[in-house]
Amino acid sequence: MQRLSLFFFYTYIGLVIVAGFWGAFINPYFDFDLLFSFDPNTLNDQVRINLLSQYRFLRALELGFGLFAILFVNKIFGDKTFNILFLFIMGSGILARIVSWLVDGTPNALTQFFMFYELLGWIIIFFYTRKIRLQNAT
Repeated sequence: MQRLSLFFFYTYIGLVIVAGFWGAFINPYFDFDLLFSFDPNTLNDQVRINLLSQYRFLRALELGFGLFAILFVNKIFGDKTFNILFLFIMGSGILARIVSWLVDGTPNALTQFFMFYELLGWIIIFFYTRKIRLQNAT
């Protein structure tokens, strides 16, 4: 279970770091094309600028979460507080995808894949680290 937990942790966090850095600082237009089949250049300048600014901001937060997780991986897998914080942040993203599916409609196959992959990883990490949360409960 440890290897599986670490596999999901590192693949998830690796993608979070790469996607966060890429979307915030390199080429968010690629993301819009790949993920949304949308060209922000079709928007008027002010709307495009605001959209890209907000998107870069959110991708930078994603990058920050990824760096936090890499720097504190030992604490995430060994300390109750860090573990709960990590699971909460990761779980919040998954929950937001589920809410969007229910409220906004069915996402494309790539988005569904990420949601199920993240959810499976969250479940495996949650159960693998359960003993950490219980040990430190006293």
